[in-house]
Amino acid sequence: MTQSFQPPKRILMGPGPSDVHHRVLEAMARPTIGHLDPAFIGMMDQVKAMLQTAFFTGNALTLAVSGPGSAGMEACFVNLIEPDETVVVCVNGVFGGRMKENVERCGAKAVVVEDAWGTPVDPDKVEAALKANPGVKALAFVHAETSTGVESDARTLCELAREYGALSIVDAVTSLGGIPVLVDPWGADAVYSGSQKCLSCTPGLSPVTFSDRAVEALAARKTKVRSWFLDFSLLTAYWGGGAKRAYHHTAPINALYGLHESLVMLHEEGIEQSWTRHTMMHRALLAGLEAMGLGLLVAEGARLPQLNAVLVPAGIDEAAARTQLLQKYGLEIGAGLGGLAGKVWRIGLMGQSATPRHVATCLDALEDVLAAQGVKLPTGAGVAAAERMLRD
Repeated sequence: MTQSFQPPKRILMGPGPSDVHHRVLEAMARPTIGHLDPAFIGMMDQVKAMLQTAFFTGNALTLAVSGPGSAGMEACFVNLIEPDETVVVCVNGVFGGRMKENVERCGAKAVVVEDAWGTPVDPDKVEAALKANPGVKALAFVHAETSTGVESDARTLCELAREYGALSIVDAVTSLGGIPVLVDPWGADAVYSGSQKCLSCTPGLSPVTFSDRAVEALAARKTKVRSWFLDFSLLTAYWGGGAKRAYHHTAPINALYGLHESLVMLHEEGIEQSWTRHTMMHRALLAGLEAMGLGLLVAEGARLPQLNAVLVPAGIDEAAARTQLLQKYGLEIGAGLGGLAGKVWRIGLMGQSATPRHVATCLDALEDVLAAQGVKLPTGAGVAAAERMLRD
């Protein structure tokens, strides 16, 4: 007999999703109302205002795309890029590669600036590419590369785009809420994120914001946006101001309740305090890992606090270790992608998963599974080092 699905209880410390607070889950269980109900329209306005605060922007075109971060990415490209235009795309991990794919699917030319996985985008290479390709429509880069745990210098890259007359398209899927995402101070033009990372909501929504320059580029298109569903010239009539809204699609009503609650919680904590918390948990995790003889892929100064690519010790079956973590502790961490497969674990400290309890649980469990594969470790050294870091 078919029965209701009861998911197992997990501790989510991979590259996303992160743990979801009971307040968000409870918000999503509230009664569904119509997507044009005046009460729901009022809530949409609050979501928009809170997203503007989180993005540090006054952009009028700020909304939550009905779809995950990948939908937000596609929305930025299909709205801004037309066939035969040129886009400089920075690739230093998996998600830069996906940006390139989006450019090509728009019928445009991608000029790729490559950097080694685990290193930030090199602004000098970017400037050389912009100089070599006059009339570039946009510069696209990943602020927080989830596949490697590296942060690139978004301010410098956005400034370079403006200097050369290009729009900037910024992937902030893993960064929003965890580290500074300063859209207006950076002069960023199109920025997209995801609900399930540092915002700690369920997957399925993508906050996006467009600058006035980006809106002007959208209005000046010579061709139709290649996606009807993601066409912002249509969506803004639904997400725009005022009580009267034009029907576009049936919004994911209960999912937006959840995003609203997660943004309320971010407001209650304070966004700067959220950044500090993510940094502190990263330092505690790093202290524990180093006490266990483990290190990170990314050099100090370019590390994301919310996504840690941990180098797997020689001789360790990393997949078996992840399986044991899941089966014995209910703890999920991520595997390496692409060329890093089998070489790193990706440990997320995002949103509700960035707490002292999560750090201690992860270090204790990791010590156990490594010991089971014959690694000699001083008992409890990792947790003790993390606790000292948080005390000092």
